[in-house]
Amino acid sequence: MYSTFDRAAALALLAAAPLAHAQAQHEDTSLPQVTVSAARDDSVAGGQMARKARLGMLGNQEVLATPFNITGYTAQAIADQQAVSVADVLARDPAVRATGQSGGILDAFFIRGFAIGEGNAGEIALDGQYGVAPNYRVFADYAERVEVIKGPAALLYGMSPNGGVGGVINIVPKRALDADLTRLTLDYTGDAQFGGHADISRRFGASRQFGVRLNGSRQQGDTPIDKQQRQAGVGALALDYQGEQLRATLDALAQSERFDAPSRPFLAAAGVAVPPAPDGASNVTQAWEWARIADRALLLRVEYAVSERLTLFANGGGGRTHVARLFGTPTVLNAAGDTRVTPDNFRLDADRATVDGGLRAAFDVAGARHTVTLQASRYRDQLDRATVSGAAMLSNLYAPATLAAQDVAAPAAVPKVSATHLSGAALADTITALEARLLLTFGVRRQQVRSDNFNSAGAITARYDQRANTPMAGVSYQPWRHLALYANHIEGLSKGDTAPPTAANAGEIFAPYKTRQHELGVKLERGTLTATLSVFRIKKPSGQLTGTRYAVDGEQRNQGVELALFGQAAPGVRLTGGATWIDAQLTRTNSAATLGKTPVGVPSSQANLGTEWDIGLPGLTLTGSVAYTGRQYVNQANNQQLPDWTRLDLGARYRTRVAGKATTLRASVMNAADRHYWSGVASYGAFVQGAPRTLMLSAAIDL
Repeated sequence: MYSTFDRAAALALLAAAPLAHAQAQHEDTSLPQVTVSAARDDSVAGGQMARKARLGMLGNQEVLATPFNITGYTAQAIADQQAVSVADVLARDPAVRATGQSGGILDAFFIRGFAIGEGNAGEIALDGQYGVAPNYRVFADYAERVEVIKGPAALLYGMSPNGGVGGVINIVPKRALDADLTRLTLDYTGDAQFGGHADISRRFGASRQFGVRLNGSRQQGDTPIDKQQRQAGVGALALDYQGEQLRATLDALAQSERFDAPSRPFLAAAGVAVPPAPDGASNVTQAWEWARIADRALLLRVEYAVSERLTLFANGGGGRTHVARLFGTPTVLNAAGDTRVTPDNFRLDADRATVDGGLRAAFDVAGARHTVTLQASRYRDQLDRATVSGAAMLSNLYAPATLAAQDVAAPAAVPKVSATHLSGAALADTITALEARLLLTFGVRRQQVRSDNFNSAGAITARYDQRANTPMAGVSYQPWRHLALYANHIEGLSKGDTAPPTAANAGEIFAPYKTRQHELGVKLERGTLTATLSVFRIKKPSGQLTGTRYAVDGEQRNQGVELALFGQAAPGVRLTGGATWIDAQLTRTNSAATLGKTPVGVPSSQANLGTEWDIGLPGLTLTGSVAYTGRQYVNQANNQQLPDWTRLDLGARYRTRVAGKATTLRASVMNAADRHYWSGVASYGAFVQGAPRTLMLSAAIDL
């Protein structure tokens, strides 16, 4: 297998060569809403949450002043949590629940009760761009911030590649710091998973206008899951140039992950109640089943300040994912936990590319400042996929069988199965008035959605080509400096359906589905604490077959309340947490058995509370967190369900100096009570085991 680090470094250095000739001096003259590099944004008290967040085409904004519910987890919070992936970071967000399983190949999420990231085209944005971040799992090694915008965001980011509408997860990559950094970290995760991470930052030039940030990591060994081994590697190179008028960044990323005996989600046979969860370490996957995933990505962002009031910007990049695996998805057959699974030898290649450009202009009219953004964008992806099935196998949740290896041949060819193009133009105006206490944002995006499906011979079997407008209106008002009231109406966009062959109107193409959100909220900074309270209603339409005719007359309605609290509650005591209450309902269906029922995977309540306590001994901090998730249904008829669960995590860290070098020692125990539980369910009804009790240790030293 080729080297992750060598390929990433070579790719980035070749693409970045033109930047080496730039001679401009460093001076920040761009508009305040625009910045390519956000790595040095201030954090709130305690250092765990960021004060700024990226709003897609609108650039970086102060979280307090925006008319949206946004959370940004800082690099410090990521490191202190010993997070491996974005799913680990968001495990402490009260509005987000991960539906990927511990020891599995995929991270997926529910935000405000709607699924994100369940398809084969990744829905996590990298520095504001879809189509660049890895498809199935995004590691935390190269993240300066992990941001979550709750609710639909089609105007801000464009249509999500899989049509996700619950929110947007955005990764702000690490950038070169003002001060040089060389940080080495060694880590251990039980059972016997060892790893190392290097984080190196340098700035060069007469005005230190050139920046280089390199992150590389490697993990390998047995995991806490029975029979399972894992290898993972990351190489991430970030280059930037900060000139008087020109600013540019280049991110090159290589990521790989390999599993033997990867964990799998489960399906329940019709009429079978979901049995109690087994030990989190239990694994029905065979030792000879495996998965190999490799991601490569590149992103170039450039902005040029023509004047103090006009900035031009352009971004381009893409990514490629290769997946090879041999496993299946088990079905639970009865209350005794017997399972049946058919292993598949599967291949997938996903190629993605994205480009956009535009301008941002600021001008004053009648005492108000207008910041107008115009953007044109284009995204495309192509999926090549093939599979060969083996023979069915029987096992049991509580006593997994050891079965003879199957020689399932790899697909002889991997043909193109689909191609998608998302293009459009957007215009937005943010109006600042009343001495910057009032912000009004209005905008609209015109989106084209085109996709083709292909047969094995490469011929088009189905074509979809539709357009839609997605408007947005938001207002934020600060009657006092530390209090903001906000409201928004914003829409999400998903590809519409084509009526199936069994319908009387077979072949009819429906316009893209528009998901509409209305939200009201309040944000308060009181001393060293920040709180956000919001109420929202989201309606998502869907197509369904009623009688003999297919029509867009299905609907899911989620409405709820979110409370978030973070910051320093007292000297040496920091809090992060909150709660979400969701009233979710299938308000329009084609069956009396599902009408009025709760959608799959949406709990009525979920809550998190994380604490840190500097106990008085210099450098020593104790940590703990509690997560609660209410009952979740596995099917739309609501006769299969997962019980509610609570998980406790404990930890400690010690900051000191070793040989004069700043050193941080961290230890944590995930699922300290070793609770056996089903942690979540995907929108299609597959449910996953919660992680077993897991010890994590790390030592970081700044050289």
